[in-house]
Amino acid sequence: MSSNIEKKCKIKGVKLTDQRKVIAKVMSESTDHPNVDELYNRVSKTDPKISIATVYRTVKLFEESGILAKHDFKGGKARYEELNEGHHDHLIDIKTGEIIEFVDNDIEELQKKVAEKHGYKLVDHKLELYGIKKKS
Repeated sequence: MSSNIEKKCKIKGVKLTDQRKVIAKVMSESTDHPNVDELYNRVSKTDPKISIATVYRTVKLFEESGILAKHDFKGGKARYEELNEGHHDHLIDIKTGEIIEFVDNDIEELQKKVAEKHGYKLVDHKLELYGIKKKS
């Protein structure tokens, strides 16, 4: 069965070698935002012959092709996620590195109002919130 990323590669005309298929499948199955080292560790469990250089080149290709989104969250390596149609923002736990995706309509409306107040039409934005989990 084809992964979501594999399907997007076919639509965008990105050539898929067997190694790229493995990387696409592992990335599609990720429920987090792995960096290249984490992705390599997962990929090498499926195919130990795939080098970290191949993972780096493939991630770069997928990013340049509009298949993966790159995030440079504070204090760490670039992290990646599958690029989807829907917009979402991120809340990052600075102690654990956990990344929570969320959508908040109030924030979306406020951003538009701020842009309009300053004479702009908002065309895009990226919101990253950083925090520490409260003790219960």
